[in-house]
Amino acid sequence: MNHGIPHRPWQVLLLGGPSGVGKTSVSYRLAQHFGIGITEVDDFQVVLERMTTPAEQPVLHYWRTHPRAGDLPVEEIVKHTIAVGQVMVPALAAVITNHIESRAPVILEGDFILPMLATAFSDSSQRNPVQALFLYEDSEEQFRRNFMQREPEHGPQEKRARVSWLYGQWLKHEAKRVGALTIAARPSADLFERIVTALN
Repeated sequence: MNHGIPHRPWQVLLLGGPSGVGKTSVSYRLAQHFGIGITEVDDFQVVLERMTTPAEQPVLHYWRTHPRAGDLPVEEIVKHTIAVGQVMVPALAAVITNHIESRAPVILEGDFILPMLATAFSDSSQRNPVQALFLYEDSEEQFRRNFMQREPEHGPQEKRARVSWLYGQWLKHEAKRVGALTIAARPSADLFERIVTALN
């Protein structure tokens, strides 16, 4: 028996939230805590884009095929971010199924994880092998501070902060609608402890 490894009823933990909310740093602590692997979902987006053509997957290739897409209104950028997540659902579902069947626990972390992904594995007859948790930040200003601290060379990223805040609010609403866990990213000092408590 692994006396040092905490019990967990799930095989796959989905950790979602907008860019800049603090997912990555806490996800590595969680992986170490539970003694399991971690995969960044953003990497799957890169692979899928490389393995397809713009004709096959126009949503995944949108930013490369539309150089001025960054000039779109914030709301349109958020809609496109959601669309990318929707396109990735089948691929992520296949990865999740593989980890469940092989009993290889993992944490999947990334911006493109949508709450709807967790509901695909719900089964009232047994414990859900997939646990989803979404971090949120209600302060748009905090996103600006986070990006400035993380990437000072880019200066103030007003639009990016607005996109993250708006996308985060959508994720929070959708997560609550489907019954997925939502946790405030602040205070960051006890975020790890709060997540572990919520998962238990």
